[in-house]
Amino acid sequence: MAVTMADFRTSEKSWWCPGCGDFGVLAALQKALVELGIEPEKVAVVSGIGCSGKIGNYINSYNLHTVHGRALAAAQGLKLANRELTVIAAGGDGDGFAIGMGHYMHALRRNVDITYIVMDNMIYGLTKGQTSPTSEHGFQTKSTPAGNVERTVNQLQLAIASGCGFVANGFSANQKQLVEIIKRAIQHPGFALVNTYSPCVTFNKQNTFDFFKQHLTNLDEDPTYDRHDRFAAMKKLMETEELVTGIVYEDPNSVRYEDRVAGYPAEGIVNRDWSVDPAVWQKLVDQYK
Repeated sequence: MAVTMADFRTSEKSWWCPGCGDFGVLAALQKALVELGIEPEKVAVVSGIGCSGKIGNYINSYNLHTVHGRALAAAQGLKLANRELTVIAAGGDGDGFAIGMGHYMHALRRNVDITYIVMDNMIYGLTKGQTSPTSEHGFQTKSTPAGNVERTVNQLQLAIASGCGFVANGFSANQKQLVEIIKRAIQHPGFALVNTYSPCVTFNKQNTFDFFKQHLTNLDEDPTYDRHDRFAAMKKLMETEELVTGIVYEDPNSVRYEDRVAGYPAEGIVNRDWSVDPAVWQKLVDQYK
């Protein structure tokens, strides 16, 4: 029987503010899983701390809510232990690009076959509105009342420069495009980054839905754009200050970490026979008597 949206819904009441951009990301992820025909018991969502970290509670699948900045480490380990699962790591810009930055950089170069969805609202929403790594220069918040003096983290350029084979940017209000991006990311062999502009309607009054509608460049509307050209992707990101939507870069020759390790089994490690021969077990026990 084909899976439906109802199969991926839970009964938990959302704690997101009315109008939060994260609702659009959640719906797009559920729809992408349905359209790919992936059953809920074959999906694991691993999230970090923040408003975005609650997304796993609203998807009927395996759900691991980790500590701050550690979603990628847990998600990679989970995937390597059970290759049969579709593993989705999820979090916010603060979670991923501040305390989680070390894990982010190494996940990019390692290329384990997971999808990382970042709900980027350019602010710390859970703690009521402080500057985040993707906040704009000069942005005034509770932590920077005179304006943010630091440069913005260019997370998409970092991803491409670090060898990531799939880099995309979505917008939570553009459901149709975001669903297609997530589907392609899940199908990509290796680490796939789906950064998504997901406006915080409560604490970020600058980077609103209207702001993104006015400033985003949709790469799908440019027939000359070649998503397989790494240099063109970097140039486009610098020209637009990363205010784009669509698949920015895709490496058609991506090889997963799992396929670069000689002898790595196709079957999930968790499905192996881990029973121990009684004679061997007794020999081990006898050593400690």
